[in-house]
Amino acid sequence: MQLSDKLELKFRLDANQKRALHKLKLFSVADLLFHFPVRYSDISTVFKISDLVAGTSATVYGKVSKLKTKKGFRSKIPMAEGEIADLSGKIKIIWFNQAYLAKMLHDGENVKLTGKVTASKSGTYLANPEFEKIPNMPIDAHDTLFQKNGISNSGFSYPVYAETRGITSKWFYHAIEKILREKTLDDVEDYIPSDILKKYSLPKLKTALIWIHKPKNAKDAESARKRFAFEEVFCIQLERQHDKFEYRKNKSFQINTNKKNIEEFLQRFPFDATNSQEKSIETILEDMAKNFPMSRLLEGDVGSGKTAVAATASYVTVMQRPDGKNFGNLQVAYMAPTEILATQHFESFIQYFRHLPINIGLITGSGCRKFPAKTIGPANGASWTTISRSQLLKWVANGEIPILIGTHALIQKTVKFKNLALCVIDEQHRFGTAQRRKLVRKDGLAPHLLSMTATPIPRTLALTIYGDLDLSLLDEMPAGRKQIITEIITPNKRDQTYEEIRQELKNGRQLYVICPRIFEAEEQQAEPLSILSPRGSRFEPKAPKEGRRGEKEGGVKLEIKSVTAEAKRLKKEIFQEYDIGILHSKMSKEKKEEMMQEFSQGRIHILCATSVVEVGVNVPNATMIIIEGAERFGLAQLHQLRGRVIRSTYQAYCYIFAEAKSEKTIARLKALKTAKNGFELAELDLTLRGAGELGGTKQWGITDLGMEAIKNIKMVEAARLEATRLIAEDPELSNYPLLKQKVHEKAGEFHFE
Repeated sequence: MQLSDKLELKFRLDANQKRALHKLKLFSVADLLFHFPVRYSDISTVFKISDLVAGTSATVYGKVSKLKTKKGFRSKIPMAEGEIADLSGKIKIIWFNQAYLAKMLHDGENVKLTGKVTASKSGTYLANPEFEKIPNMPIDAHDTLFQKNGISNSGFSYPVYAETRGITSKWFYHAIEKILREKTLDDVEDYIPSDILKKYSLPKLKTALIWIHKPKNAKDAESARKRFAFEEVFCIQLERQHDKFEYRKNKSFQINTNKKNIEEFLQRFPFDATNSQEKSIETILEDMAKNFPMSRLLEGDVGSGKTAVAATASYVTVMQRPDGKNFGNLQVAYMAPTEILATQHFESFIQYFRHLPINIGLITGSGCRKFPAKTIGPANGASWTTISRSQLLKWVANGEIPILIGTHALIQKTVKFKNLALCVIDEQHRFGTAQRRKLVRKDGLAPHLLSMTATPIPRTLALTIYGDLDLSLLDEMPAGRKQIITEIITPNKRDQTYEEIRQELKNGRQLYVICPRIFEAEEQQAEPLSILSPRGSRFEPKAPKEGRRGEKEGGVKLEIKSVTAEAKRLKKEIFQEYDIGILHSKMSKEKKEEMMQEFSQGRIHILCATSVVEVGVNVPNATMIIIEGAERFGLAQLHQLRGRVIRSTYQAYCYIFAEAKSEKTIARLKALKTAKNGFELAELDLTLRGAGELGGTKQWGITDLGMEAIKNIKMVEAARLEATRLIAEDPELSNYPLLKQKVHEKAGEFHFE
């Protein structure tokens, strides 16, 4: 059997099995070998049925009976049900979503079952047990070392594989047994350099594949998983470091700095620069003075002053003349993920550059603006003017507009710069790698790249996912900002909390209310109000049909708050005297812009929204935020939402309302309350939720094993160190053809967004 052999040529597969394997992206023998166990079931824990304890995992031997298929009374989930009995007693068996298993076993058959003992109101049962048919039962079925009749469970454990409808963990076990039995691995070659394996005590590929599928003990299994975890992070780092090496082969603009001018520019900030801002600015300017392009990620909490750092880098850039010229300026492109943010940055840059003879442009899907205007228009009273797209593009192309701020419109082919020297990309994780490359890979000299994010990213994750970027952190807030007060509100404190909020509203402050859902199920035929106001109402289109109104935790129905229903409830029952607006993704772009404008100008007092406000316009007067159904958001997202209300010197409040009461939920929400900053919170989120929940294959294409490796800072740093060294010595991996092929294969699986 060869690694490249197709599975259908080596195994008898029916149509359902083929479909199931393809769903798991398993096509060849090699694919099957790299389909690793998700866990190991300890087969040494064999019990008499009478000794079973709820909450534990156990293996039992016995005869099955009363097998049947049915559907859950309320959930309508298909299931198989039966009983297993030994000499000491019997216990019910339930396989959820696996009704077909009732037809694979027969009453009176001897089996070994391994599963979790679960208690419910109707009694105790084995939940979703793995089964194995046994020709002869052990003479003493409660002896934990069955040597009689040839049955023994003295081995370490039994591998359990991820399944899908049509293919079972047991099928994988026997298929891999066949592959290993036919000595398929005898000619396998390792792609990881032997010196690296030796340095970090990692097993060779052949050994690791045997150990991960058939471990003799826990140490073997752990060693194999460690090797494959390192391998995945190592391949990511090689791909990232190669990107970095290739980008640095380009020449860039060497931008010189005048320390006195920078100090004068910093004095125009509405706050004193923090130590981390000054350090980041210094590092960025050092990068920009080199003859190859900067690639740097600036990470900082909402309100930590990232825009001011970007403005300083932009100032230094546009104050320099192009090489060999006595006129003109180098240019800056500043890309934001939304029109709201692009407009906000445009207005911020006007304040920073108002004293200088620098033209600033704004380009979005809605239109174009230019600062300064020749005259202040009576229509908007602003210092900018609206111009045509063609005129703006002409001025950008001939260099008359040194700073251009925009959204995705910036990377269209029609936008051509004369001397693009710096690209600033805000919330860079919202843009794909290909989009970033469109912006920075123009003909001629390559521009410097400064990416920014307010999303708290664990250091290990940042070093891995953004391994091609150097990292700068803004880990302190400007002086004068008060620490936000975060409270976890229990149901009996809800009314008291509303009264506290009312007092702040009376003082002129504003409130966000965040809900997990847009519409309620019964709102399907209703027309949700976009503004609930004594002055009148405006309407949005009918809500689309939604799913269940509530979900369950431990048998208790949980209410899922919706934006439209909560806005109506608050208006009718709680805050009758205040204007309430709504904001969500189903609204038109124009309506969203209008709603945020009304809120930012204080005409709306309370804004009910989904997490669409996670990255939004700066509203200093909004000092309170309620987050309903907080258990449905990740800690990083909760922190982002909380950041909406720390934009001023006023005291800010965050009220966390959670329906679920599990220990895990409470631990996560307490972490939100006690963490000092987003970076600490990100590390806690990684620990509490696990790397798979934090990112996983859906977001980046990294396997769960690879994501678990990211929790290990030593492993990430080791992989980064070795990848950097290898790329420096052999950028194209010419001396490592197998490794090069593996990295190329992995690169096709990763999609860093």
